[in-house]
Amino acid sequence: MHDDISIPLPSLIHRIGREAVKRAQAIAVQKGCELKRVRRSRNWIITGQAIAIQSCCVELKALSDIAEFAFMIKKIDSGLLQHADKLEPLGAKLVRLINQNPAITLGELMQQTQCTMSEARLARFEAEL
Repeated sequence: MHDDISIPLPSLIHRIGREAVKRAQAIAVQKGCELKRVRRSRNWIITGQAIAIQSCCVELKALSDIAEFAFMIKKIDSGLLQHADKLEPLGAKLVRLINQNPAITLGELMQQTQCTMSEARLARFEAEL
């Protein structure tokens, strides 16, 4: 849940231009992500927590020049599909799992979500409300 993810953006400068990359880097820093080159290659990568990368993508979509960032938005969206489990907060995920299967044990919850016993108990309490 709290692990950083990386989404590759091949040939980014060739596709969107240097100025657009600089603006995207500034947005990424504001959102707690990092947009950088992969060593000395022409490929780029965006790293950070899944929720931060998603908010960075939303910010890029909100800009007026969407066509300029279309390649980046498409790559980030497709990369986030692989990490859909990390986009949902842990508490909400636990409550959803309990609502889907009310007979789930605390041990099963802990195994599926890598949460602590107290987090699982709190989610069980919240789901009963």
